[in-house]
Amino acid sequence: MGRPKKFTREAVLEKALPVFWRRGFADASLHELEQATGVNKSGLYAEFKDKEDLFVQSLRYYVESLEEKGLLTAEPLGWNNIERFLKIGPSSLAGQKGCFAVNSMRESAILPREAIDLVTRSRSNLTRFLHQMAVWAEAGYVRS
Repeated sequence: MGRPKKFTREAVLEKALPVFWRRGFADASLHELEQATGVNKSGLYAEFKDKEDLFVQSLRYYVESLEEKGLLTAEPLGWNNIERFLKIGPSSLAGQKGCFAVNSMRESAILPREAIDLVTRSRSNLTRFLHQMAVWAEAGYVRS
């Protein structure tokens, strides 16, 4: 029987995310990920198929955590939500600049298909929401 794991999947994702954000997918080494997460290579591979899977799951965690914050959907709906989202949403991880999802796209030629699909869906949802907000504002349903 193997030793019980001493980490949670969420904790690993939280600690791997800044490494990928700072270094990118290609340049983030397994050694850096081990150091950042405090989990050795065998533990990481027991939890994730490979570095690609860890990256995709980190990206998914990031996108879902932004959505869970509800920065855009807070009541009352209005342009203040968009301003708040643009100011604090994408750079909510201390010391990181920009948006992890957008930054990741600079490596789109080598990213896993699943990562590109995640960013594309997230961007489409954001665009759809902003368009709907503009329609509501024009109709007088949203405060300026």
